[in-house]
Amino acid sequence: MPDSKLPGNGDPLASTENPDADSLREKGISSKELVDGKLLHAFRDYVETPSGDESVREWIRHPGAAAIVPLFADGSTLLVRQFRYPTGRTFLELPAGKRDAGDDPETTAHRELMEETGLSAKKLTPLGPLFPGIGYSDEIIWFFLAEELTESGTQSLDAGEAVQPVRLPFAEAVARAQRGDLGDMKTVAGLLMADAHLKNHSEQRSAEE
Repeated sequence: MPDSKLPGNGDPLASTENPDADSLREKGISSKELVDGKLLHAFRDYVETPSGDESVREWIRHPGAAAIVPLFADGSTLLVRQFRYPTGRTFLELPAGKRDAGDDPETTAHRELMEETGLSAKKLTPLGPLFPGIGYSDEIIWFFLAEELTESGTQSLDAGEAVQPVRLPFAEAVARAQRGDLGDMKTVAGLLMADAHLKNHSEQRSAEE
């Protein structure tokens, strides 16, 4: 089995903050694909732990995604309401979507913003990547702040996709995230990252004046 199928054999976004991290690394021995899905691929791997023992890891391969925090000139943002079948409930979320083959995160962000909201952004600021499910998936979500927005007013959703745009003050969205009113992890993380970025940018401008 090629090493490229084993996540423990290399990670382009591996943390470098701990110089002893390699001492914790598990080495892939073998990998079996359990599910070859349209979006997801599930694997059962056998690994060698740092102690030399053999253990089993079941995990999901995901193409990655981009999530966008739209910010209008009037200080409002736009989220989308969407039903999520696995949970059986509706969530208020950031516009987001998976990467297509060959797309970089920024390309994905522009496309998903337009498809889900009918918005295009002249300015797209990277906020950073996060791993949302480190115990069971290699998924990475790249977050962006979208500004200087233009409204086309036309969504172009994928087949089987239904979302309702909801515009609200950015400060209210952040407050909901801080109170725990939003159940979606990527939305909470993205809003808080955008809020921290904007506050830091504002403080820098004030210090320069």
